[in-house]
Amino acid sequence: MHQANLGTLLRTCDAVGACLAVPPWRWVDEALARGNTLRQPSCVHRVGDPVRWLAAERASGAQVLGVELTDEAVRLADLPMARRRTIVVLGHEATGIPAEALDSLDAAVEIPMVGTGLSLNVAVAGSLVLYKLAGLT
Repeated sequence: MHQANLGTLLRTCDAVGACLAVPPWRWVDEALARGNTLRQPSCVHRVGDPVRWLAAERASGAQVLGVELTDEAVRLADLPMARRRTIVVLGHEATGIPAEALDSLDAAVEIPMVGTGLSLNVAVAGSLVLYKLAGLT
């Protein structure tokens, strides 16, 4: 499950000129090694403490967007192209973005759904948002 999601996200990052930031958990390196089907080296940043890293990035001027259902979330169709360094935070498909990371968000993005599911696969959701931010849709 993890390798397919990370591999898909890594390919999307490559397609839109972005980097993938990942936590230092053992399964992440294994999933990247198995899921990366790109022939070229990919842009991957290993982030020691994701919550601290997000806060530091935000403090340095980066916009931090979470793909999450919130009352103030912007619909994906209304999301403008990124005009500055932007970080997209993706949570677990079942539990969302951890509460401790929600404080680091500048805004949230909602992907509307009309079916019976409550969320999209994390790699699909991330890919949709990355393409929109890159201005490629």
